[in-house]
Amino acid sequence: MLCCPTKQTFPHDHLITSSIYIYKYCGLRLLCLLSSALYSTMNKFFKTSKVALRFFNGGLNRSNYGVRQLSQFAGDFETESRRLLEGVVTNSANYVPLTPISFLERAADVYRHKTSVVFGSCVKYTWEETHSRCLKLASALVQLGISRGDVVAALAPNVPAMQELHFAVPMAEAVLCTLNTRLDSSMHSLLSKDKIKPPILVLIPEYENSSPTNDIHEYENLLSSGSSNFTVRLPKSEFDPISINYTSGTVSSPKGVVYNHRGAYLNSISTFLCHGMGPMPTYLWTVPMFHCNGWCMIWGMAALGGTNVCLRNVSAKNIFESISLNKVTHMSAAPIVLSMMANSSPNDRKPLPHKVEIMTGGSPPPPQILSKMEQLGFGVSHGYGLTETYSAATICLWKPEWDSLPLEERAVLKSRQGVQVLCVEKVDVRDPETMKKVPADGKSIGEIVCRGNTVMSGYLKDAKATEEAFRGGWFHSGDLAVKHPDGYIEIKDRLKDIIISGGENISTLEVERVLYSHPAVVEAAVVARPDDQWGQTPCAFITLKEGFDEITEQEIINFCRDHLPRYMAPRTVLFEDLPKTSTGKVQKFILREKAKALGSLFSTEKRSAASC
Repeated sequence: MLCCPTKQTFPHDHLITSSIYIYKYCGLRLLCLLSSALYSTMNKFFKTSKVALRFFNGGLNRSNYGVRQLSQFAGDFETESRRLLEGVVTNSANYVPLTPISFLERAADVYRHKTSVVFGSCVKYTWEETHSRCLKLASALVQLGISRGDVVAALAPNVPAMQELHFAVPMAEAVLCTLNTRLDSSMHSLLSKDKIKPPILVLIPEYENSSPTNDIHEYENLLSSGSSNFTVRLPKSEFDPISINYTSGTVSSPKGVVYNHRGAYLNSISTFLCHGMGPMPTYLWTVPMFHCNGWCMIWGMAALGGTNVCLRNVSAKNIFESISLNKVTHMSAAPIVLSMMANSSPNDRKPLPHKVEIMTGGSPPPPQILSKMEQLGFGVSHGYGLTETYSAATICLWKPEWDSLPLEERAVLKSRQGVQVLCVEKVDVRDPETMKKVPADGKSIGEIVCRGNTVMSGYLKDAKATEEAFRGGWFHSGDLAVKHPDGYIEIKDRLKDIIISGGENISTLEVERVLYSHPAVVEAAVVARPDDQWGQTPCAFITLKEGFDEITEQEIINFCRDHLPRYMAPRTVLFEDLPKTSTGKVQKFILREKAKALGSLFSTEKRSAASC
């Protein structure tokens, strides 16, 4: 039993080394693609801990896990009404399970000579070539023993191999598990807890000292060992699992979210429609491909025959250069990336070849950032969703009558979460206890709930969490929001983030919007600090722009008091870098622990006054 890595090199501005790892245990295997930097980090972890970690123990194709166990699909294709209609049948002529695999097969025919993917100056494939490579990779995986329901875990940055795995793995009837490239020991523990089969023993040896064995598979060699004549293994049911995505863990421990072929197919279409994409767009990859399967756009780009421009290192300079070089038409980015672009040095920017459409989501974008991006020549669409909804569940659909409004007002309107996307049956704001609709008055707060075909099948091996999330026949987001008279939803806070001070509810998002309007603030997050008198008080964590190091806590507090009711203004301000997930979301649970450790503000102030 030996696990040894080999490497695959992708040309770019500098060499990016990635490796395919086939981990073998009891004849069963896991395929991982690792960047060299990540490999070094993992290698260091395993060396220092001196453990060989067994994880992925449990599975999707074994007798103890039915294919539809999480989806609980109870539909009857042959309903009584259909049986009463003479001559009506359901067969292979009029019913084929929906799967995004069909997008690639069509692209290979319709867009065969169009560019599928670009990476740096040397890697470029057409859709015909990408299709052939995916067939070979699927064939190679099957030859390695991967079978129906097995989990293939991919640990990779935004490189062409990651795109290929999204098609090749389901082509082999397996389930793709895309792992966060910032994988650490806590995630290893989580994977061990979930016990995904096949059982894998992960043993990371010294890279330089690895000697060739039969268990080493360099990516291109592995791919070339397969056959392009491979017969694609389509899902038996469109409710079969296609992928597993772990939540970002901003408010709790990450959970494995199971997607099915039907949901992936529908959400791919929904997302590119929200993005305003036509045939053959050019899409820049700044969203991690491991996050919600790249918001399902890996599959969606195949449906449109578009060009994927892979960007390994996300920086404002690299984004502007890639847009200019590749004539990018669309991209998606978290608000943190928009902030980076909006606050970038003029020397890092290049003129846009045309208007570039950006879809943003993940956290509510500050209106100030949206306004700056519009001034730079970008068109920004704002969507809202969760890992559990395959990405966007709502979109702030723009209305022509808003075009004549001042820039600041347009930005405020665009920062709202909006209305449900096409393939979601319903998104609403309701009382989480009674499930009654809240008035559409822009003031009454409820929880965002949704239902439809692009809601997850369930949480992997966590029936209790699945049941809780689906209570009352709706998926509960945990986000508090209002519905405006025009039907547009606007998030006010997470259920766990709302601050209750002296009996008054304080929306942390409203306080953060004011903080972002301060000329010295580049990032801000607000959490509750315990207080013996008021219960809780707002505590702000702030990252300052360069050149504003002299800004004081009291200046920030006074600024907020000038723009907010006094009780909503922060009583505590700390200046530091904000902890974030790999997708740019602020990890508020870490900040809450820091604020809690500060103790009661009232007690502190009282002691200070007494000492004076």
